[in-house]
Amino acid sequence: MSEELLTEEAPRKSSRRRRITLIVLSSALVLLIAGVTAAALYLNSLRGAYETSVNVLPEEETFPEESERPERPARVEDDGKLVDDEQVNILLLGSDAGGGSGETENVPWLPNAGRADTIMWVHIPHQRDSIQVMSIMRDTWVPIPGHGEAKINSSFSFGGPGTAVAAVENLFDVRIDHVAAVDMQGFQGLVSAMGGVTVDSPVAFTSRDGYQFNQGPQSMDSTAAMSFVRERRAFDGGDYQRVANQQAFVRGVLNEVLTPSTLTNPVTLHNMVSNFAPYMTVDAGLQDADLIADLGWSLRNVRGGDIQMFTLPNHGVGQAGSESIIVPDYDAMAAAGQAMREGSFSEYATSH
Repeated sequence: MSEELLTEEAPRKSSRRRRITLIVLSSALVLLIAGVTAAALYLNSLRGAYETSVNVLPEEETFPEESERPERPARVEDDGKLVDDEQVNILLLGSDAGGGSGETENVPWLPNAGRADTIMWVHIPHQRDSIQVMSIMRDTWVPIPGHGEAKINSSFSFGGPGTAVAAVENLFDVRIDHVAAVDMQGFQGLVSAMGGVTVDSPVAFTSRDGYQFNQGPQSMDSTAAMSFVRERRAFDGGDYQRVANQQAFVRGVLNEVLTPSTLTNPVTLHNMVSNFAPYMTVDAGLQDADLIADLGWSLRNVRGGDIQMFTLPNHGVGQAGSESIIVPDYDAMAAAGQAMREGSFSEYATSH
């Protein structure tokens, strides 16, 4: 090949390579823009599905008067500076019209006019490296502000969320940041959207509606899962075992949700939110999808094994007049509150 042809061919190849490079880069840019646009549309759709479907508590009724509430905990940084501890505490209420409670426990502001059958304190520590979920037995006999002593779940019907939050805050001397009430039908929809859930049953039993549950992990559809969490008459311990089963169920749901296959599937996520949100009632802060997204992002490294569940210690079954109650352990409550304020609640949970 002549030198002239060589010198002509080189610019042609160089020009062709530049055109190919530009086409590849342009295509990549288009795909990137399309991907970002699709993600934005998806996130907006998810935000809309949540914010328009979830029920919201009236802000003025959600919390007690500020002067009557515990101060936010503080922490000492490495440089000795005192700053606010960024822990988050959520009072989670489970209502269930099919849970077998009496009509006097109806709470109109809970989803689906259900009953406060489940009370859980959800603690998210400053470090965002774990989550602690502490169940409080619903029949625990404690002081209710303005109403004397009664079962703790009656605080919701006595004075709404403000009275309930005040009662719980007074027991632990720790501030509740958010309130969320969930009707069990919401969990039923969630399980359906996930295509079932695997639950590690603490014991073997047969529910009153005929479901047979073995001890250990087993797959449940939404109907079986509801039977599992509702049952209490099959156990000598009654509510004690039901609380343990509810914890096992919540742990199973979280293990399913906190997986890459779920979190990266837009259809599954959208179905989960759409099926769950209508059965939730939250404070005004938790209605904000951006706040939820920020909290979720801060917990992005938390997996099922980082979630600790336990029941607040108590002194067992007792009697108050004609009522069967759970006798409170105030020392345990004081220790739990101190652990939260000091940032050591994970250690407290491990020991209980």
